Amino acid sequence: QLKLVESGGGLVQAGGSLRLSCAASGSSSEYYAIGWFRQAPGKEREGVASLVTADDMTYYLDSVKGRFTISRDNAKNTVYLQMNSVKVEDTGLYFCAADTGFLDGRKWYGFNFGAWGQGTQVIVSP
Repeated sequence: QLKLVESGGGLVQAGGSLRLSCAASGSSSEYYAIGWFRQAPGKEREGVASLVTADDMTYYLDSVKGRFTISRDNAKNTVYLQMNSVKVEDTGLYFCAADTGFLDGRKWYGFNFGAWGQGTQVIVSP
């Protein structure tokens, strides 16, 4: 079973940068897509960025386009979310998730994200 472990969260000032990491226990062949979701207090979980393993196609939430970048290092089985020019509204618990082929999961851009990490907290101060 694929295991995902996030790291890199913390407190950052608005306008600053942060890089989140997601270490996957298996290889990229175990999932069709991998991505980042976030949940702010009192709000629903939303997709932030995703990457398709077959062709490296990426998708982004409109509000983070041009500021966030998802990438991967296959040798390290790690996916990153580079967050630049962060805003207070980027605050939330960030989760790494993967589509491992099961139909159940959070649907986003045509994929079902059913494998989840525990999350890493990001707080953006004014």
